[in-house]
Amino acid sequence: MKNDTLKSENLSELRKSRTRRGVFDAFLDASRVHGSNMGVVIDGDGRELNYSDLMRASFALGLPLRNLTKKNDNIGILLPTGAGAAISFLAIHAAGRTPAMLNFTSGIRNLKDALATGPIPIVLTAHKFIEIAGISDLINELSSVVKVVYLEDLQKELSVFSKLTAIFGPIFPFIFSPKPSPDDKAVLLFTSGTEGSPKGVVLSHSNILSNIEQIEQHVELEETDIFFNPLPTFHCYGLTAGTLWPIFSGRKVVLHPSPLQTKTIANRIASTKSTILFATDTFLNQYMRSSADGGMASLRIAVCGAEKVREETRKVASEKFDMQVLEGYGVTECAPVLAANQPGDIHAGTIGRMLPGIEAWLEPVEGLKDAGKLWVRGPNIMKGYITSANPGIVTPLADGWYDTGDIVSINDEGHYIIRGRLKRFAKIGGEMVSLTVVENCASAVWPKFINAAAILPDSRKGEQIVLVSNNANAKRSDLLRWAQAHGVPELSVPKKIIFVQSIPILGTGKLDYKSITQLAQESLTSVG
Repeated sequence: MKNDTLKSENLSELRKSRTRRGVFDAFLDASRVHGSNMGVVIDGDGRELNYSDLMRASFALGLPLRNLTKKNDNIGILLPTGAGAAISFLAIHAAGRTPAMLNFTSGIRNLKDALATGPIPIVLTAHKFIEIAGISDLINELSSVVKVVYLEDLQKELSVFSKLTAIFGPIFPFIFSPKPSPDDKAVLLFTSGTEGSPKGVVLSHSNILSNIEQIEQHVELEETDIFFNPLPTFHCYGLTAGTLWPIFSGRKVVLHPSPLQTKTIANRIASTKSTILFATDTFLNQYMRSSADGGMASLRIAVCGAEKVREETRKVASEKFDMQVLEGYGVTECAPVLAANQPGDIHAGTIGRMLPGIEAWLEPVEGLKDAGKLWVRGPNIMKGYITSANPGIVTPLADGWYDTGDIVSINDEGHYIIRGRLKRFAKIGGEMVSLTVVENCASAVWPKFINAAAILPDSRKGEQIVLVSNNANAKRSDLLRWAQAHGVPELSVPKKIIFVQSIPILGTGKLDYKSITQLAQESLTSVG
């Protein structure tokens, strides 16, 4: 099987050497290269911070965080995307500890499971965030199992020595900053927990820096580009690509606390003259609809991941905003980016080519032709998982290969096409049917709506496909006619279509298929 391994181009030796250091060292090097006075982060309130601001804050907070914890401890970050999250991430590294990114939208049960799995003895958050987000009840519950520390309190209680560290740390970083091995853990993230308790994903310093270098080599940008990132940093895409990549590469990044504030985001993109947007297909559509004519005209590229980019999205982006949409693909376990289209070389319907330094092979799947389950190996692939059964213990991958669980095919030009997750194939009368194909057909017929397919039991054929849509006028007969006209098998036409006012979306921007399936089940049960 592994004789059929496909190799992408090699990561250049220069870039390879830059991955063999600590994350905080990479930040300090970026400051030296680009100048400590360079403005690099624009926060949600419009405040601009330069490298020196980030360094001083990181060194100042790093000391009390070190005093509050023990060596090798994980420190949870429960904050929205913004300067506070970026500084907390860097400060924890300055303290010689490991940041653990916590999803504040996942619910108290998943959060408690994550804390126990890490394990995570201390959580860093902010009074202001808790008040604005209205999550004081959640914090009260967390306080019963973990020590909660507030950024505002740490800042007020800084000791004289912490203040001196903030002054001298940037001048003599070799004295005040730790020197981890590139293969030490650099961040702990968590899976969604849709199939049980969340698993901890452990990424090393080298994993993160390798992925940044891979992206940098694969996607050539302009020195004057300004990034706009509204995606959560508890999601690896929002952390590595949306936050660390621009900071480490010397490009300004506008951080926004929530991807749901569509009108505000469209306005901020215009006011900051941002040129690169990180988003999902769903969010990008919302931003474009909320934007006044020409309001997002400064954008030249939207980089979309987490879900398939619809053709209608590309069309509106091109015609209304003269913007390219780069579809990419990644998973948390791979730090996260694996493949992406490239500016000027976009192949609609594909995720482009694999990033440099990644090996891939396809495992055959019974019932599928010209496609297989994707396995990958490379410098960005995680150290391993931590599970609730063995808290704090990392289980490494066998031979470094990671099973993505995604079914892909490769076209003649070497571009990868996602056919769907293996678990999102229905088996109907012995035939394998991709729910992604079902959703693509629905999007072609009703491009202005969100359509999500779910698998439910069927007494006669084993499984059936149900489409959940926010289009009140969606009819199966229209979808069937389109399928017949375009040579799509009738098995890919859902048995039923269910209308809902709003399609559930996770905090990461992905469709919430667990809730979508529950909606479909409840609807059929009530009808029955």
